[in-house]
Amino acid sequence: MQGFINQLPKLAKDKHNENKKFFTKLKKKPPKKLDQMMQNFHDEEFKRTDCLECANCCKTTGPLFTDKDVERIAKHLKMKLGQFESQYLRRDEDNDLVLQETPCAFLGADNYCSIYDVRPKACGEYPHTNRKKFQQISDLTLKNVAICPAAYNIVEKMKASIDLEHKSNRRV
Repeated sequence: MQGFINQLPKLAKDKHNENKKFFTKLKKKPPKKLDQMMQNFHDEEFKRTDCLECANCCKTTGPLFTDKDVERIAKHLKMKLGQFESQYLRRDEDNDLVLQETPCAFLGADNYCSIYDVRPKACGEYPHTNRKKFQQISDLTLKNVAICPAAYNIVEKMKASIDLEHKSNRRV
């Protein structure tokens, strides 16, 4: 797994133009059952992928923290909101609350999250490959395929499936 994780940035870079063209077409004319298709790809991939073997998302990127996330996590840690924010978070260029640094301070050496039950919403939804109207988050997905092996595999499977679907439609 680690070998694949190490290769991901290069693999994603090599596929970037292809993926960008694919997502541009997908936005213009998404298949009728894209959401269901993506849910199936997501479910299949996460039967094979164990996030605890990887945790690359926690090691290399950080989620956006909503106000509700901050309140929930601070309460869980028995900290005041201001104390939690000053110790763990910063405002980025878009004025969003993000982690001060990566890897995530809540990630253990065993790849377990010490705040898993109260983790940020964005962490629970990552890599967003089962999100409704998936075609609308192509920029985010292009970033995620360089970080998450599952996202990379899901996008590759999606491209092959949709290409096959279009080829079979042309033959009819």
